[in-house]
Amino acid sequence: MRVKFRGIMERETLLLRGPLGWGEFCPFPEYDDDESSRWLAAALEAGWLGFPDALRDNIPVNATVPAVSADRVPEVLARFGRVDAVKIKVAEKGQQLSDDLARVAAVREALPDAAIRVDANGGWDVEQAVNALGKLSAVGLEYAEQPVPTIDGLAEVRRRLSTAGTPVLIAADESVRKEDDPLRVAKAGAADLIVVKVAPLGGVRRALDIVQQAGLPAVVSSALDTSVGIRAGLALAAALPSLPYACGLGTVSLFASDITRDPLVSDDGAIRVRDTAADPGLLEQYAASGERRDWWLDRLRRVHSVLAEHQHRLFTGS
Repeated sequence: MRVKFRGIMERETLLLRGPLGWGEFCPFPEYDDDESSRWLAAALEAGWLGFPDALRDNIPVNATVPAVSADRVPEVLARFGRVDAVKIKVAEKGQQLSDDLARVAAVREALPDAAIRVDANGGWDVEQAVNALGKLSAVGLEYAEQPVPTIDGLAEVRRRLSTAGTPVLIAADESVRKEDDPLRVAKAGAADLIVVKVAPLGGVRRALDIVQQAGLPAVVSSALDTSVGIRAGLALAAALPSLPYACGLGTVSLFASDITRDPLVSDDGAIRVRDTAADPGLLEQYAASGERRDWWLDRLRRVHSVLAEHQHRLFTGS
């Protein structure tokens, strides 16, 4: 990574090559096998089933600013080129609201006309979220992503912001992809829009179904993927009937390198939908050590067994 993101400086992934292309299996190491099985389903879809027909071939994307100090904002933004929207990480452990305010202000200064959205990853409680978003809204926020961890909390923050006349929409991310019922947030009226990620939801087709059933506007985002995973995100964004918001699919720009010679990065605020393939030389250069390779292959075997059991229950009703 060029800068620390989600607490890491190195991203690990396992790539699969199927008859229809490459798939990426990259659940974070702390995820259990059951949760990881959805990530494997998405990788298998990409390599063996392919993607649905596209309705558009150019996907607008936002820049992503990690929880860096305000003075580093211009450096981060420079990696993305021209963009019309920026997502800014806030509520980082060990930081204060003053750090968030300074970071957001630095983005607004650099990009006066850009749409700004903030992502707390559930890092606030309700009181902190209402207070923080009241102050952050002064720069003009498009929406706030997962300000608190629970669905009930999201509903309460949304209600209190509305009562206070604070013009900030609420987006749900973890409350969609980490819930047993990804539609519960929509049923509870706890969000104005949902953030959908291909791998955590089990593939492009399942994500499309969730968006359709939720009946809410959707923002397609990445799970800190290489270009192989971003390709699946682009497929989802390209297949959605409506795409009202710039997508969070420009995160390859946060990497010091990628595994393809033609990385899927933003060009003039968008990424063109196109296939990508891992480069043999880069795969060799960034190959995991023997111990890490064995860890991932053992994980793959376990998770595949879990996925197979899920599929068996689905088709047999047992």
